Amino acid sequence: MNTPSRTSLFRTTAVSLALALAGVGCGVAEGATEALTSNDPATVEAATVLDQSALWDSSVVHDIEISFDQTAYDEMIATFEASSEKDWISATVTIDGTTFEDVGLRLKGNSSLFSLTTETAQNPEQLPWLIRLDKYVDEQSYDGWVDLVVRSNSTETSMNEAVALDLLDVAGLASEAPISTRLTVNGGETELRLVVQNPDDSWLEDNFDAAASVLYKAESDGDYTYRGDDWDAYDDIFDLEAGIDDMDPLIGFLEFINTADDATFLAELPQQLDVDAFATYLAFQNLIGNADDIDGRGNNSYLHYDYDTEQFTVVNWDLNLAFNTANVGGGGGGGARPDGAGARPERTGAQGQANGGPGDAGNVLSDRFLSVPEFSELYDDAVVSLTGSLFESGLAQDVVDTWASTLTENASDLVDPAVIAANADALVQAFPTT
Repeated sequence: MNTPSRTSLFRTTAVSLALALAGVGCGVAEGATEALTSNDPATVEAATVLDQSALWDSSVVHDIEISFDQTAYDEMIATFEASSEKDWISATVTIDGTTFEDVGLRLKGNSSLFSLTTETAQNPEQLPWLIRLDKYVDEQSYDGWVDLVVRSNSTETSMNEAVALDLLDVAGLASEAPISTRLTVNGGETELRLVVQNPDDSWLEDNFDAAASVLYKAESDGDYTYRGDDWDAYDDIFDLEAGIDDMDPLIGFLEFINTADDATFLAELPQQLDVDAFATYLAFQNLIGNADDIDGRGNNSYLHYDYDTEQFTVVNWDLNLAFNTANVGGGGGGGARPDGAGARPERTGAQGQANGGPGDAGNVLSDRFLSVPEFSELYDDAVVSLTGSLFESGLAQDVVDTWASTLTENASDLVDPAVIAANADALVQAFPTT
């Protein structure tokens, strides 16, 4: 039996603390609260609910080395520049000393790649990547995990996204586990980069206790419109990412949220959507100052459907703009956090907050949800609850301190400790206040 990592222990106890403080809903294993005060390793291990793979242990800075044929890389960049297509290439990837041959590698991202050209692609260690271990070799994995996403960020530490993902988990919502890495590509400069889990089949199994389910990803240039019953009509607005190959649940849900009258929407939405989780999701995005969520320009979201409950859950994706971080530059791990880096998105609740925010594009689901007093009250309650459990409790401060300590102890050769401290302070300064 594996020993729980510092990350999984911290997250388990943090979830329990948040639940005790504010009653935020979460699928915590029975006995997690007991683990808060128990020194018995067996008790603590039984209570741990997150993945215990060494790959996702955030108490250390991991090593990832990537090598590939330069010609194949140049052709991939040229294809992207000409058509925005993200072709796969084969690479050799070494993770913490374990080498994987013939690994799939492709660009990952949208706005982070806006300025990418053959001229600006000379530093591949600064680009956002999707690493797929089993792309060309069946069943090749690291402790059962096959996908790793190398994230872009306009700060040198990416702590804003790492902290946000940890807090998202504490809030009781499905999160993508983050780790800091020392990334080296083709023997070039080593960069400090954040790597997170990709919502794939392994992630789906790890995060949802469903006998049968499906996960859909909203495309960045798509929307939540209803386009009829033809599956092909949704190719440019949703991808089926994991689970059962079935678009019917999604199409039915989009038809409902777009065409149901107000009375039907109020009466039936709780049957089709986990409204408590959605209220928590919206409140969380507001509190961490992320304007790039489900109703931002990036349309960043997943929809999970559980065949047993016949209910959808909105799933978070992409928090590199969390805590008012500005999107500057064209993808990479470097760059200082600018002053005035953005503003916390505001949403309409029963108490009258304004809907939208910087970059707001609107979304029919969130717009209709918050226009209903009964649902907007859930949102208001979640704002109060999360403010107390995450921020006023001091828990968010502890998360920031933990990440800053890990980077200072393990990556001070890549990022100046003064920069790490400044990034940490900027996060704390962006915390919501009452």
